[in-house]
Amino acid sequence: MISDEEEQLYSIALTMVPGIGHIGAKRLVSETGSARYVFRNRKELPELIPDINQRVVDALDCPQAVVRAGRELDFIRKKNIRCLTFIDEDYPSRLRECDDAPIVLFFKGNADLNSLHILNMVGTRHATGYGTQLCASFLHQLKALCPDVLVVSGLAYGIDIHAHREALANDLPTVGVLAHGLDRIYPYVHRKTAIDMLDNGGLLTEFLTETNPDRHNFVSRNRIVAGMCDATIVVESAEKGGSLITAELAEGYQRDCFAFPGRVADEYSKGCNQLIRDNKASMILSAEDFVSAMGWNTGSHPVKTENVQRSLFLDLSEEEQKIVSILAKQGSLQINTLVVEADIPVQKMSALLFELEMKGVVRVLAGGMYQLLN
Repeated sequence: MISDEEEQLYSIALTMVPGIGHIGAKRLVSETGSARYVFRNRKELPELIPDINQRVVDALDCPQAVVRAGRELDFIRKKNIRCLTFIDEDYPSRLRECDDAPIVLFFKGNADLNSLHILNMVGTRHATGYGTQLCASFLHQLKALCPDVLVVSGLAYGIDIHAHREALANDLPTVGVLAHGLDRIYPYVHRKTAIDMLDNGGLLTEFLTETNPDRHNFVSRNRIVAGMCDATIVVESAEKGGSLITAELAEGYQRDCFAFPGRVADEYSKGCNQLIRDNKASMILSAEDFVSAMGWNTGSHPVKTENVQRSLFLDLSEEEQKIVSILAKQGSLQINTLVVEADIPVQKMSALLFELEMKGVVRVLAGGMYQLLN
């Protein structure tokens, strides 16, 4: 049996092997079942993965990567940082679905990275009064409508830091995804907020210590922000910027994307207006709009007795009945949310939902939402 510490060591080491990359590393772990197997049985990989390049097999003979991984483990033990490998049950399940998901994450905090409802709020580093007020009013409203939501952003200047601070002010857990290791906070002026987040949320990164917050790391960081969430909300953005990259990534991951509109002449509303115009984001004006569009109206969908009674007489498996019970309680939900709530792998969930649709128990709504039939 593989120990957690062994898997952590080899997962970290795999991220440092030259020429493999995120997609390659994920494929190796997915095909073999563990990073430990990849390293310990590298010469056998061509038998297990017929199309693997010999260059990859040779590159895995990399003892210096294992030594560096050992130093990283020493650091995270001392600092009480959690190391989440790709096969860890606490690894963000939504992110695991993405082709370029990192095979290891470092997390310090107390948030549930597989919360039922997770969104990210992103935007320009040059937030205006309009943008900061949108953050404040949206999260205040959201607390009343969906009090269990996890708010994710990038701890950057502007909209990001306002989203984190307003989440904390409304007692909503909030996670900052970093573009560097957990041996530092960048920008340093956000250190106090970052510390406050450890008590109600946390800090998450794929990067090792001694990693500088270089420009390309922020783009890499954005894919985690987009991939680990159900939806991306762009609050303010110029015509070009990191938040538009996050929105594009969210679309590629088949996540929902929303944007607040602004005046056409305002520089930091042009990006949002463009997303809405190009049908790359749905327009929202309030938290109520967002919650309704996502089907997160917990408590607003009363369980209909006839639906529940009818399901009792259907020939449903235990897992199908579990899905029916969740939909009866929560209302319409996306498949990602159902995967988390029912603790059923996404591939199996897709098959179960298809069966339930064929049996006339559920239907698919616009936006990929599933709902019990009346």
